[in-house]
Amino acid sequence: MDAAARFLLMLAAAYVVGSVPTAYLMGRLTRGIDIRDYGSGNVGATNVMRVLGTAAGLVTLGIDALKGYLVVFLVPLLLYPGGEALPLWRIASCLAVVAGHNWMLFLRFTGGKGVATAGGSFLALSPLAALSAVGVWGAVVACTRYVSLGSIAAGIALPVFMFLYGDPAVYGWFAVLVAAGLIAKHRENLRRLLAGTERRLGERVGE
Repeated sequence: MDAAARFLLMLAAAYVVGSVPTAYLMGRLTRGIDIRDYGSGNVGATNVMRVLGTAAGLVTLGIDALKGYLVVFLVPLLLYPGGEALPLWRIASCLAVVAGHNWMLFLRFTGGKGVATAGGSFLALSPLAALSAVGVWGAVVACTRYVSLGSIAAGIALPVFMFLYGDPAVYGWFAVLVAAGLIAKHRENLRRLLAGTERRLGERVGE
């Protein structure tokens, strides 16, 4: 198999893994519901937590993050064991797995916002920067109880940490693009934050 074929296979595999609808399956398996019909309608861990409870939300968060980590860490190595052009392959696999989560093949190209999956991907790209960004997320959520605000803050902080820790510049600039996309995906949350109508962490549906 030549390099171009392996590259396309990697992108396809990453996209399919990203498309696994963890939140949707959690709703179906635990309560027989379509999570898209409840809460914010988002296919993500925060909505699962609001609708199904903390345990279900944390499991969803962990699996969505694991999708990103495993794809970015393993797929390029399995398909390109020589390691040449590895940064490009890992960036491409990150884009594909996050795209799969945001536009899921199995949910007619609807999906979540990609925060957990992107976080898992960057944990494979730059563990120290990713963990530092998680710390920012935790601090903001602990102080405000707004998950969306914590996600936006972590997205902005991630490329800053990558540059500070001396990661490859290509990873840092890629993180800038990902942060811009994350902010764009959260534009409705930003409007609700400004209007004071955004739900806080711990509020269940109907509160």
